[in-house]
Amino acid sequence: MANDGLGVGGGLMQALKLRMQYQQSRQKILAENVANADSPRFRPVDLKPPSVDPARARVAIAQTNAGHMSLTNANGGFDGTGAPRFETTPNGNAVNLEDEMLKVAQNQSDYQLAASLYSKGLGLMKIAIGKGR
Repeated sequence: MANDGLGVGGGLMQALKLRMQYQQSRQKILAENVANADSPRFRPVDLKPPSVDPARARVAIAQTNAGHMSLTNANGGFDGTGAPRFETTPNGNAVNLEDEMLKVAQNQSDYQLAASLYSKGLGLMKIAIGKGR
């Protein structure tokens, strides 16, 4: 495995930074969807989450019991596709405000979690080098 110069915590910090950037971009797109809820023939869009390269991942999940779910399949045992919605207004607009607002709330929660973990990680690094506390 190549050393990227980030150290043990660096990979996690980079992943958190990437996740926060994705969530910022997604928030903008979701806000545009909500803003265009009355625009004729507008179709909502969403961003695909960033993929994680398993070859670069430094943490492995061990399945210690046969009854545990395995994360080797693509979705970790859960079906994340959900039922597709095909609601369209007479003017051709396909924005479902309820769905969009749920996505906005979940995205905000995910961003806050990533930001909190990032902040805690920085604090730990400062303590490790003697500059914290």
